[in-house]
This record gives sequence, C-alpha cells and structure tokens, in this order.
Amino acid sequence: MGRGHKNSKAIFLLWLYFVSFAAGYNLLNAKYLGASNPTGRTIVLYPIGNVEGWVLDALEKDLEKKFDVRIKRVNSIEVPRDAFNPARGQYLAVSFLKKLRGLLRPANHDKVLSVTDVDLYASGLNFVFGEAESGRQCAVISLTRLRQSFYSLPENKSLFIERAKKEAVHELGHVWGLEHCPDPLCVMHFSNSLSDTDKKSSSFCPKCRARLEKLMK
Repeated sequence: MGRGHKNSKAIFLLWLYFVSFAAGYNLLNAKYLGASNPTGRTIVLYPIGNVEGWVLDALEKDLEKKFDVRIKRVNSIEVPRDAFNPARGQYLAVSFLKKLRGLLRPANHDKVLSVTDVDLYASGLNFVFGEAESGRQCAVISLTRLRQSFYSLPENKSLFIERAKKEAVHELGHVWGLEHCPDPLCVMHFSNSLSDTDKKSSSFCPKCRARLEKLMK
C-alpha cells in the first residue's frame, strides 16, 4: 500500500513535469515564431562592404521595434565595382539597388535594407544618405556622411548611430510607399543636409504612422 502510493506520487510528479515543460516550450515557440510580429513581415538587413557589427546590432534592434517586424541579417557582400564613379570618387546608389535585385528573391511582403560605408550619390545630386525603391522592396543607406570624422570633427558614437537609425527608418518608409513629409520633426522629412537629419526625430509623425499602418496591412 505504501509503495503503491509512492509510485502514484512519482508518476504524478513526472506527468506534471512534462506538462510544465511542454507549456514552456510552446510559449517559447509562440514568442519566437511571431507573437511579437503580428504582420508576419521581415526586413532583410544586408551589409555591403565592411560594416561594423555593433552598427548592425543597433539598427536591427531599432527597426524591429519601429516596424514591428522580424529582422533577418545576412552575410556581407562586396561593394559593386561598377557603381564607382572615379570622376566623383563616389558610388552610384541605384547600382546597389540593382545589385540587390539580382541577388535576392525575397518574399513579396519582405523588405531589404542594405547598409554600406561608402559615399553614395544619385543623378543630379552631390550626395545621398540613402535611396529606396518607392513602394517596392529594396533600399540602401550610406554611413559615410553620418560620421563626424567625415567633417574633420571629433567622432561621436551616439550621434552617429542616431543618424543611422533615422536614415534607415526613412528609406524603409519610402519602400513601404511613404512620401516626404513637410513636418521637419518627422523621420520622413527630406534631409537636404546633415543638420536636417539631426533636427528631425527617428519616429513617424501621426499622419505618416497612420499611413504606414495602412500600407503594411
């Protein structure tokens, strides 16, 4: 009688352990598989050339929060040589987007953000902080002119990464279909110079946020 009671108790405790384990496992998987990502969307973070890991870490964390999506990082590729313009000493931004389109076949709902540390320009402009395929899938940002050292000033790590976050969110906003915003504090405001980037926030104004939520559905 005593032995049977002990065996029953042991079986019950073993059953309780497996139930608790299974519940914890399912909860963990629910969180991993997208409980915090209700849209099921993904942003592919694609470095081109040498990009510091801590910069990608910071961008990944910020973009995941700003867009409520999963971030997928892939290995870096070489800077496209045909993008370089020796007369300007710069790289044509649209060539990076063409490179991405040739390499990737992302799902229809996924977006791709390329990050590079070479100086970019666009036709008719002296330089660009980034460029995007409006309403499509790919965007690229350049870190080069976001650094204080580019202007022969003492480096400021926190200021640099805030600038990078703003440009990343801005270009991805374009990818989802947002246009430039007249509000100078909205992240979608056009940056004609670095001072414009520093003045605006890294967040969307209420109108752009509402528009983005509709576009992401």
